[in-house]
Amino acid sequence: MERIVTARLAFKTVANTKVAMAVAVARNPGYSGFEESLSVTAEGTDVPLTELADHHGGRFHYMEFAEPTEVLVDYSATVTGFAAPEEPGLMELIRYVRPSRYAESDRLLPTAYAEFGGLAGAELLHAVRNWVFSELRYVSGSSRGTDGAVETLLHRRGVCRDFAHLAISLLRSKNVPARLAAVYAPGLSPMDFHAVAEAHIDGAWHVIDPTGLAPRASMLRITAGRDSSDTAFLSTVGGSLSLRELKVTAVVTGELPTEDPAELVTIR
Repeated sequence: MERIVTARLAFKTVANTKVAMAVAVARNPGYSGFEESLSVTAEGTDVPLTELADHHGGRFHYMEFAEPTEVLVDYSATVTGFAAPEEPGLMELIRYVRPSRYAESDRLLPTAYAEFGGLAGAELLHAVRNWVFSELRYVSGSSRGTDGAVETLLHRRGVCRDFAHLAISLLRSKNVPARLAAVYAPGLSPMDFHAVAEAHIDGAWHVIDPTGLAPRASMLRITAGRDSSDTAFLSTVGGSLSLRELKVTAVVTGELPTEDPAELVTIR
């Protein structure tokens, strides 16, 4: 499979702003072809970048702006084939079963056991996906950046990250390691960066997308972490910025894979 993705961002910073950006495809072993380009300019001048390695092959690009600056980012990648499956260590599995900022699994433990008390493994994974899909409405712009899984469940609506946070919380409440993955998702409409959940069962990480908005088999990982606090595509670590433009594309050569929610799928 060949996947072609692009991202274009324009933002303006205030003085003394430091930015961490995650738009590059995770660089994991196994692909038969991997070509990419990244251009970051400010008023036509190249911006110095520092590439930082993150968990699961993810890469952040760090930049600093001493003065208020208008910045333009253009990224593209063509990826052929599939990445090799991950083999997580014990510490990683421990990390992803703990509650986190946006995935308050400790607070949702009674809900998880009331809804899924006797389930485990793939049966639990599918039940959580279907429950979140049926309980929430996808409403663009409906959630705040501070909303976690509990708030999402109370409001019964959200966007992709909210669906993923709720699924992750319910799975962790049942002692299943679960994490959030930021991905390029061919077939997604409207097109944007996308967030899904991954759960470790039967010795492997399997992806669930409770929104049902894109086929999982063609998704390309950008980053993965405890929740969206680890995976934001653009964040400041000093100063502030305002996003002026965001355009994402993601396509496959040929036909999109057929999506079967009951199938176990890995992000590769």
